[in-house]
Amino acid sequence: MPSKQKRNIPLNDPLIIAGKTYNSRLIVGTGKYATYQQNADAARAAGAEIVTVALRRVNLSNPNEDRLTDFVKPDKFTYLPNTAGCYTADEAVRTLRLAREAGGWNLVKLEVLADQKTLYPNMPETLKAAEALIADGFEVMVYCSDDPVYAKMLEEAGCCAIMPLGSLIGSGLGIMNPVNIRLIVEQTRVPVIVDAGVGTASDAAIAMELGCDGVLMNTAIAAAKDPILMASAMKHAVIAGRQAYLAGRMPRKMYADPSSPLAGLI
Repeated sequence: MPSKQKRNIPLNDPLIIAGKTYNSRLIVGTGKYATYQQNADAARAAGAEIVTVALRRVNLSNPNEDRLTDFVKPDKFTYLPNTAGCYTADEAVRTLRLAREAGGWNLVKLEVLADQKTLYPNMPETLKAAEALIADGFEVMVYCSDDPVYAKMLEEAGCCAIMPLGSLIGSGLGIMNPVNIRLIVEQTRVPVIVDAGVGTASDAAIAMELGCDGVLMNTAIAAAKDPILMASAMKHAVIAGRQAYLAGRMPRKMYADPSSPLAGLI
């Protein structure tokens, strides 16, 4: 199957995931914020339309405590339930089936982790869970390693978005393996969204300049000294990176090349 091409793509082209159109290419999380109000303010400053929700960690239903849904309104944002904290395919599948029963969510983010120290994806278990969820009618956006082979296997299994890590979750190390990210972008027909490792606006811009369709982040905004200002910075970085990718960068050269033509010098 031919790779995605950037030719003739308009600057205002939308992001389409599982048949639904989004104007924003920045997805934000709902963890590590000081308050749900700060979380809501950051999501708005980011211009995000999708927010990820860790089903095992976020209060969605207990009326005796602050609830995320009272601040980040489900009628204003697309909720993307995820399986953070799951370490087996069975755990992840069970968690998302319960989520669908409780909230009717069909579009989900799958992550199956290998260990608590690195939070690196367990790819055999991830693929197993993806196949089970897709067979059960879920639309699966999948967190994965930056391995092009596994990325292709997940796409062929029917995942609606491939989400390779830029670097370890919460590390802020940025895009550690741009070559593999680019390979995944070139071979993939569904959206490619860098998930994890972004630390600052330049990291988000780099992800977009590589041709990714979007960026997902949580800690980079929530752990910033000013989360609201960082959210705004990330919004502009994603837009700038996308425009730079579509514009096509100048070729790299070994030697200087004068900006003004040499012909006609006095």
